[in-house]
Amino acid sequence: MTVDDTGSGAGAERRVDPHAADPGDLGEGNPLALRLEQLILGAERRYTPFQAARSAGVSMELASRFWRAMGFADIGQAKALTEADVLALRRLAGLVEAGLLSEAMAVQVARSTGQTTARLAEWQIDSFLEGLTEPPEPGMTRTEVTYPIVELLLPELEEFLVYVWRRQLAASAGRVVQAADDEEMVDRRLAVCFADLVGFTRLTRRMEEEELGELVEAFETTSADLVAARGGRLIKTLGDEVLYAADDAGTAADIALLLVETMSNDETMPELRVGMAFGTVTTRMGDVFGTTVNLASRLTSIAPRDAVLVDSAFAEELIRTGDAPASEAQAAEEAAAAEKEGEEPPKYRFALQPMWQRPVRGLGVVEPWLLTRRHEPPSP
Repeated sequence: MTVDDTGSGAGAERRVDPHAADPGDLGEGNPLALRLEQLILGAERRYTPFQAARSAGVSMELASRFWRAMGFADIGQAKALTEADVLALRRLAGLVEAGLLSEAMAVQVARSTGQTTARLAEWQIDSFLEGLTEPPEPGMTRTEVTYPIVELLLPELEEFLVYVWRRQLAASAGRVVQAADDEEMVDRRLAVCFADLVGFTRLTRRMEEEELGELVEAFETTSADLVAARGGRLIKTLGDEVLYAADDAGTAADIALLLVETMSNDETMPELRVGMAFGTVTTRMGDVFGTTVNLASRLTSIAPRDAVLVDSAFAEELIRTGDAPASEAQAAEEAAAAEKEGEEPPKYRFALQPMWQRPVRGLGVVEPWLLTRRHEPPSP
């Protein structure tokens, strides 16, 4: 609910973000919409933005920054805010006053929370509640069913949301504190992977919207499940592309090959191409940035269909950890030596094949490696 910084009256200029949430969207002339808003928020509209800021004891400038960060649109000086809005302002400002967060960090907290929950709320309303509010009896409208369904689900979903957030927070904190040093806690060495559906643009021209939506949902769901189950972290989905990261190259490689294998066995899915890189990555607000990420993206664009390309740093990391041999010739020599000594030969999970060096826009010349799964050691 971005407000004008002056705190002046209703005639003040309004700066509207067309993608932001507007607390007035539920409609002042719709009694059921207002009842639904009060049910979800747990309070009635009482304050204008200026009154809410004053009640919270913060300046209009700071209140405006927080509200913008949370993704709320400008409502001028309409009376649309509740006690919960005042409390949220007071809490954020209190963290700054206590020195626990800088003002910039508090804004980041507001922005990351707003962006994440906005997408969650859109998904739940568009998909989850839409399916549950099918009228059970002739003559009933979907709107009439929505209120009791929300009333029943709201406390359960709220508790589940907090549970998942705490679980994710604990997992993330555990990964960070295990970093080798203070610098690595911020700029960490990770394996980064992009997986991209081949020919998706052409599919959008041939498929009906509903059919295309089902394909994208199946791709995202399958990818998310595989990444989570094998120990990776899904960073984001972009319709025809997923981005994930893993703490070690072996985990990322296993997930990438499993994605290709799973999608290639599904006749309804297009072919997949995957690019991965290993190196220092900057993490901000749940996203990843840096040269390593850019390189993984570029490798994806040049990867063959149903294949995985990795950069030289990724290949070196697999060799260092014993997940892949430096070459098939080396693996064969090791197998022959082991057989001669009556010992088991080294068991490598992956094979690496060097590809032609090529220039990559913005990154210079790179040496891609084709990654495959290596089920059996080579015969001596």
